[in-house]
Amino acid sequence: MTDQATNTMQHDADERPTGPAVMRGFRRRCPNCGEGRMLSGYLKVADQCPACKEELHHHRADDGPAYLTILVVGHLMAPLIHIVFTRFRPEPLVMATVFTVGCVALSLYLLPRLKGVVVAIQWAKRMHGFGASPRS
Repeated sequence: MTDQATNTMQHDADERPTGPAVMRGFRRRCPNCGEGRMLSGYLKVADQCPACKEELHHHRADDGPAYLTILVVGHLMAPLIHIVFTRFRPEPLVMATVFTVGCVALSLYLLPRLKGVVVAIQWAKRMHGFGASPRS
């Protein structure tokens, strides 16, 4: 076996800790180094990290981040709507306006961060090509 093949096998066998990768993903940073920006736009994942050159184009986030965003926003806002309605009884138009703006703002804040989390989990678990050895 050549040294390159041995190094590749050792690199593939190295453990990728999920926790730090998820925190880096939430900060929209490269899951490998934590320095480079993972996203080149609002939701567009960069082909590779500008700092460590880790390839990020393998990701398959699809609808996962949107689903998670709706799940989190719904679970945070629904009880809050209930509490505000039962305790303060604001005018319906005021309440609808405030909670609409709140839901949209929270969704826009969380969506790119949760996309970073999904891509980081895929990287850490070597899913969808993230664990493939480089071709010679």
